[in-house]
Amino acid sequence: MNAENGRRVERSSTRRVLITGASSGLGRAMAVELARQGARVAVTARRREKLAATAEAVQAAGGECLKLVGSVTEPETVRRHYACIKSEWGGLDWAILNAGVGDAVNARQFSAENYRWTFETNVMGVAYWLEAVIPDMVKAGRGTIAGIASLAAYRGLPNTGSYSASKAALVTMLESVRVDLAGTGVKVVTVAPGFVKSEITDRNDPKDMPFLLETEDGVRRILRGIERGERLVHFPWQLSWFVVHVAPNLPSALYDWIVSRMKPRKKRPYRDESGPER
Repeated sequence: MNAENGRRVERSSTRRVLITGASSGLGRAMAVELARQGARVAVTARRREKLAATAEAVQAAGGECLKLVGSVTEPETVRRHYACIKSEWGGLDWAILNAGVGDAVNARQFSAENYRWTFETNVMGVAYWLEAVIPDMVKAGRGTIAGIASLAAYRGLPNTGSYSASKAALVTMLESVRVDLAGTGVKVVTVAPGFVKSEITDRNDPKDMPFLLETEDGVRRILRGIERGERLVHFPWQLSWFVVHVAPNLPSALYDWIVSRMKPRKKRPYRDESGPER
């Protein structure tokens, strides 16, 4: 089903899922896997042609699909997309807020504009969707919101100041929302993966991505955690154990010494406005 053609679908008890940033990578793979499980999937992204390919893959996997073209950085677009979902399906059971961007900028070339650009998608893009979906989920007394953060949120990494900072803000925001919504029946899941194959990681030197996972493996871990309603989903354990439990407690001087010896990431800038969100 394509929301742009004006046709409606009949409502059923099938799980209704939103995935933002679904034109590629984890977003697309999650959409297809959920379709295989029988879900109805609403997908959003800026790149029309790639999003159309995702919608076709969802339908080929047996799922109903709403294709919603536009950016999470535009609150009017988010409100319009959610209104469309409500009109077609009456609401959502899961909102997987996956859209994200990032590029590599060393602090010697510090750019406030780079931070603004990153935070618009990675933080405000989630906030706009939270504003849209929380009232109806609270009213219904059920629903699950999952935000895709990163292990990069836990301490600052070389050349990724804006990305690490935006994901740290996202982790804290989701934690606060989870506490506030306790007792409402709405679950809030924070997903903090390590390196998972995607269009973003394809631009990195593989040597700089320890324990890199295949996309399908990452999707299985994420969806399992959301299904269980886990508060925090982080993986792979070999990396997440150190990042989540050890690194935050290291003295700053020791952490700086260790990280300053890390090989700089060979990453091409990811600021093409026609490029993907995540």
